[in-house]
Amino acid sequence: MQWNELSKENCSLARSLAVVGDRWTLLILRDAFLRVRRFEEFENSLGIARRVLSERLALLVEEDILKKVPYQENPPRYEYRLTEKGLDLYPVIISLVHWGDRHYAGRRGAPMLHTHKTCGHDFQSVLTCSECGESLNARDVTVRPGPGAKKRA
Repeated sequence: MQWNELSKENCSLARSLAVVGDRWTLLILRDAFLRVRRFEEFENSLGIARRVLSERLALLVEEDILKKVPYQENPPRYEYRLTEKGLDLYPVIISLVHWGDRHYAGRRGAPMLHTHKTCGHDFQSVLTCSECGESLNARDVTVRPGPGAKKRA
């Protein structure tokens, strides 16, 4: 499997990685969820080269994960805001954050806590079954070909 051909694979994970699978894109998304909006804010937060940032933002806009919203007319300046498709990445990002907290945070604990606005409690992400609501882990799941699977030759 070639990295530049992931988008053609018959695998939803591979096709997703073709869009969001590099470290800069994931860090841009993290910042977007932390309400970073402007090019210079991303640049300052990440210490990323302007060309790399520009390419990653353009891809995220092209893929409808971020949208450009004007905030100044002369000269034209834009903010980058998460779309509905982008907001759908929240479970992915928060799961990675909490996995990192669990395995790499160190003795002092997580560098950032996430608080549920409704109940006011800090939380950890939990994967649940959409049908019965039970929490899931890898040992609780089996897989089988879906309607989009290609026939094996």
